[in-house]
Amino acid sequence: MLTIDKVFHASVVLKNIIRPTPLAKAYGIAPDCQLYLKPENLQNTGSFKLRGSGYKIAMLSEEEKKRGVIACSAGNHAQGVALAASKCGIQSLICLPDSAPISKIEATKGYGAQVCLVEGCYDDAYAKALELRDEKGYTFVHPFDDENVIAGQGTIGLEIVNDLDDINAVIVPIGGGGLISGVAFAIKSIRPSIKVYGVQAAGAPSMYNAIHHGKIEALDGVSTIADGIAVKKPGEITFEMVKKYVDDIAVVTEDEIAAAILTLIEKQKMIAEGAGAVSVAAAMFNKFPTRGKKVVSLVSGGNIDVTSLNRVIERGLMKSGRSSTLLIELVDKPGQLKDVSRIIADCGGNVTNVHHERAGDTESINGCYLRIGMETRNYEHVQQIINALKKEGFKIVSSQ
Repeated sequence: MLTIDKVFHASVVLKNIIRPTPLAKAYGIAPDCQLYLKPENLQNTGSFKLRGSGYKIAMLSEEEKKRGVIACSAGNHAQGVALAASKCGIQSLICLPDSAPISKIEATKGYGAQVCLVEGCYDDAYAKALELRDEKGYTFVHPFDDENVIAGQGTIGLEIVNDLDDINAVIVPIGGGGLISGVAFAIKSIRPSIKVYGVQAAGAPSMYNAIHHGKIEALDGVSTIADGIAVKKPGEITFEMVKKYVDDIAVVTEDEIAAAILTLIEKQKMIAEGAGAVSVAAAMFNKFPTRGKKVVSLVSGGNIDVTSLNRVIERGLMKSGRSSTLLIELVDKPGQLKDVSRIIADCGGNVTNVHHERAGDTESINGCYLRIGMETRNYEHVQQIINALKKEGFKIVSSQ
C-alpha cells in the first residue's frame, strides 16, 4: 500500500532530478475564485511525468536496471522515462502512438531513448510495450498504474500544501489517473479538508465514466486535442484511489480547452498543452463549486506541438468571441460592402476577410451573400455589431 512516508521519500530522491515549480498567482483567468497555477509545464522535460518515472527508475533493483526499461506513452511519460533512464545509465525503449506530436517524438529521442511508433492511440502503444517486454525481458515502467510512479507524482501535492497553506481546492487533469491519485493522496493525508477535483477531456472521459458507473470500462475510441490524457481505460490502482480520495470529476469540451490555452498565453505568458490546460478550463468555466475560494489549477505539461498551436489559438479566439464570422444577405448593388465595413468599423470591429457570392436561394432575385470575418472583443461586442447592421436594414443569416 502507498504510504505518505513513501511520498516524502520520493521528494528527497527527486531533489537532484526535478526543477522547483512554485505556485504562480493568476490574474484575469477565473474571476469567480482566487486562482493559483502549479506550473509543471516548466518542469524538466516540460511535464510532471519526470517525477513518477524518475522515482520508479531510482527504485529499480540492479538486475532490473541491467535489463533496460520499456515504457509506453502519449509523449510526456516517454520523455520522463528517457531522461531518468539516461541519468542512471540505463537503456530505454519507448512505444509511442503514431499520432503523438512530432515534437514529443523527437524530444524523446533527444533524451536518449529508442522509439517504437505504434499505430493507434496510447492503449495500442501499451499493448505493444507489454509484448516487447515479454519478448525481450525489459523492465516495464507503467505511466500511471504503479505505486512508485504515483508516489513520485504525489510530491506535487506536498509542494502545493507547503507553498500555500490556506487553499480550499486543487484541480488536477486526469488521463490514466496516476497524477491525481498521487496528488489527492498526499493532500488528503496532510490536509483532508482541501477538495481535490479531477478534469478530463469530453472526448476521452474514461475515469469520469468509471467513477459514475462504478466500474472500469474501456472507451471504444478517444478524440481530443488533449493528447496527453487521451486514455481509453484508467488503471486498476488509480481507479480505487480516485474513488477514495477525489471529491468530484468533470469534463471540459475542446472549445473550453482551446480557450484555456489561449488565456494562459495572453494572461500568464505561459504555454500549456491541451492536457495541461484542462484544469484551467475547469476553473474558467465554473465546473466545480469554487466561487470565492482559493484554488490551485495544476498545469501538468507544456509540450504542445507548435504546428497545431495556431489551430488551437484560432479555436480559442472563436470560443471567447474574439474572432467571429457573419453571413449577411444583401441586394447585389454597389456600395453594400462599403456600408457593412463602415458599420463594423464604427462599432470598433476589425474586418479580417471577406467572401462575396451570388446565390440562387436568396429572397431577392438580385440577392447575394457576404461572408465576413471579424476581430472582436467578446460575444457582447459581436452582438453589438449584429444589432447595428440590423438597424440599418441588413439581414443576418448566421453568426459564429
